[in-house]
Amino acid sequence: MESNKIDQLLDKYLNAETTLQEEAILQDYFVNGNVAPHLEEYQALFGYFAKNKTESYPQAIQLNTKKKNWKWLSMVASVALLFSVYAGYQYNEKLKVEKEEARIAFENTQKAFELLSNNLNKGASAIAYLEQYETTTNKIFKQPKK
Repeated sequence: MESNKIDQLLDKYLNAETTLQEEAILQDYFVNGNVAPHLEEYQALFGYFAKNKTESYPQAIQLNTKKKNWKWLSMVASVALLFSVYAGYQYNEKLKVEKEEARIAFENTQKAFELLSNNLNKGASAIAYLEQYETTTNKIFKQPKK
């Protein structure tokens, strides 16, 4: 009967379904030495666990609990943020100046075209007078047709 119970517990152990008390029962069974022949292969496994429980390391273990200092990273991020804000402001100001210069150039071009248009209109009216003068002179001085 004891062998069936151990077989069932071993199956549960291999399926990772045992409790701590059931694992302790298996440990006691395999360490004490009266192991059924078909279960002897598991004796080394449980013997290893029992042996490792008694092992100890004679020296103190040094743990690196030193925290990393991230202050420098926040300072670098702050400087990068300030630089990007400054660069963005300078770029925006440059665009404003360029837009203002373009507006002034446009206004000057409009004034130049207006002046040119006025002068062309004066010339056109003068040509109209010349045309009237020519027709009048042709009436007065009838020129022979060639």
